[in-house]
Amino acid sequence: MSESREMDTGTDHLLGRVEDRVAVLTMNRPKRRNALSGPMLQGLQTALIEAETATDVGCIVLTGAEGAFCAGGDVKGMADSQGGGGGGGLDDAIHRQRLAQRGTAGRIYEMPKPVIAMLPGAAAGAGLGLALACDLRVAAENAILTTAFAKIGFSGDWGGTFFMTGLIGAARTRELYYLSDKIDAIKAESLGLVNRVVPADQLEKETMAMAHRIAHGPTVAYRYMKENIARAVGGDMGECLDLEATHHVHTSLTRDHRAAVKAFVDKKDPIFEGR
Repeated sequence: MSESREMDTGTDHLLGRVEDRVAVLTMNRPKRRNALSGPMLQGLQTALIEAETATDVGCIVLTGAEGAFCAGGDVKGMADSQGGGGGGGLDDAIHRQRLAQRGTAGRIYEMPKPVIAMLPGAAAGAGLGLALACDLRVAAENAILTTAFAKIGFSGDWGGTFFMTGLIGAARTRELYYLSDKIDAIKAESLGLVNRVVPADQLEKETMAMAHRIAHGPTVAYRYMKENIARAVGGDMGECLDLEATHHVHTSLTRDHRAAVKAFVDKKDPIFEGR
């Protein structure tokens, strides 16, 4: 019998377990397609810190519950907010988002252990950013990926621009951000956004087989491989995430964003005014 244990994430919005040297972290808001929440982000930061230092973890798998990976920000929740991310003013909102991004996507990218994103379905917006922060991505054949930001008047967050540009180049990244079209798993694989596409009923089996193989591999070598590749990509990840947070919070204050969120909730096409 392989050793297993539950991880205390502090919230039921994120489930965690360790089995045979693989930590499986599951975003768990299925009624919202696992859209991000404050408790989920805090739980993810807590779980990543534990997984990074745990001697019984050699690989991490990040996934979502009940057929979705993560829909990104909770757009319906945004409709009730006035932008800026809560009280405290613009600078505080930017600082909070910087900390949240660095503690999740940033930590995944810099973590000395390999992280695999297992995509059972939609990965959108910030959810796509989290997937792209991972070292590898295995997608079900019915998975859908989209940046989504342009459709709600946002500039983008959670490292997506940095990670995507490193994977597929600036021209393709611009196309996927500017148009915010949905792409299927096969297209994503052909672009280089995902590593493997498998039948939905084989997703967990295939992903966990890969994860267990890595988890029982040369962990010291993996640590340095990951650092070498990050340096080869170039650019400063932290600076990019911080700039993204600043721009993203600023766009949350625009009339375009507010109108687009209302249109999303009302199931209408947004009309942008450029302000």
